[in-house]
Amino acid sequence: MKGAIRFGTGIVDFGLPGRGLADLTLRSSRWTAAAGGIDTFFVADHIIGALPPSIWLPKYIAAARLIPDINAHMECWNLLGYLAGKYPRTRLRIGVAVTDSGRRNPAVTAQAAATLHLLTRGRSVLGLGPGERENNEPFGVPWDRPVARFEEAVATIRALWNSNGAIVNRDSEFFPLRDAIFTVPPYKGKRPEMWIGGQGPRMLRITGEHGDAWCPMSFAQQPADYGRGLEAVRSAASNLGRDPATITPAAVLLVLAGRSPDRLDELAASVGVRAFALCVPSSVWQRHGLEHPLGPNFSGLQDLLPHLLDHDTAMSYIDKVPPAMVRDYCLVGSPEEIRDQLAVWRDHGLRHALLLNLGSFGQSIRQAVTAVPYFVRTLRLVGKL
Repeated sequence: MKGAIRFGTGIVDFGLPGRGLADLTLRSSRWTAAAGGIDTFFVADHIIGALPPSIWLPKYIAAARLIPDINAHMECWNLLGYLAGKYPRTRLRIGVAVTDSGRRNPAVTAQAAATLHLLTRGRSVLGLGPGERENNEPFGVPWDRPVARFEEAVATIRALWNSNGAIVNRDSEFFPLRDAIFTVPPYKGKRPEMWIGGQGPRMLRITGEHGDAWCPMSFAQQPADYGRGLEAVRSAASNLGRDPATITPAAVLLVLAGRSPDRLDELAASVGVRAFALCVPSSVWQRHGLEHPLGPNFSGLQDLLPHLLDHDTAMSYIDKVPPAMVRDYCLVGSPEEIRDQLAVWRDHGLRHALLLNLGSFGQSIRQAVTAVPYFVRTLRLVGKL
């Protein structure tokens, strides 16, 4: 064994019509967290959902019976504050995986994360990434240079957090500071950990320079790919005089857990689960001898505009997805099989897995409901790796 894995999960935070159902969903997610014995609990930072709303229908996805609108995301920092107040005694670390560096001014992000860190007595994690086109371009935020904006946002947050209340002046193409002051105090001398999501060469270098953890959305990665990316992060850290061992190797992974192979095949063939293939880059499609329907060089979720896909177009794309591709961007199997798959990721360096239950996107209520105990069982087994 090459080291234990810590683990966490996330919450479905979209389409909740009113506080009653929102509270029910939060309690359900909280129960899953408690039953699974997880270490960290994350929410997403979206305005628009990741899947086409045109296919978010009860005949395709059972969750649509209770959650009528996939685009009605709750704002992440307000949600985390609510969770912190509702569950003040929990040991869980909570954060965003990951917050958008372009749509949000970094000073506001620095303030939000530092505030949550105080309110939770040091349990806040700042997940940070360049964001997605769908949550920027439709709202008037430029999408021409997301990584450049991201790098400047990270440097700006660090400058404010490290200022100790002194006046800050910093030149920046995107986020200049002019006689700025930041006095939200750290908790016991510590700021929130910064977990950076991203997989390109420049993002890996930035992670090595500024990150406390590397936390990519690993839908397109194989364990060996992850290992190579981690080595690039560590090399970048070493080149800058940082101890690479201080950077936590994390990742977000999708999970389809069940017991019966036939039931798992049925779940993998469902519309909601196969729709996530639109969120993966063209390289995953190419591994199956197919071209991504949005182009041979399509980057996946980062550039997807799902709300512009009408029903017939979205279904024509989803119909191209073979169930075998699901097993490429998702961990599929019994809880024991998924534990063994994660052991391979561990052997390539992973130390903190954020697991998302894709079983909730099954076509029938039976599929969605029965996936939950298998997911919880998976969480408990991962905790023993």
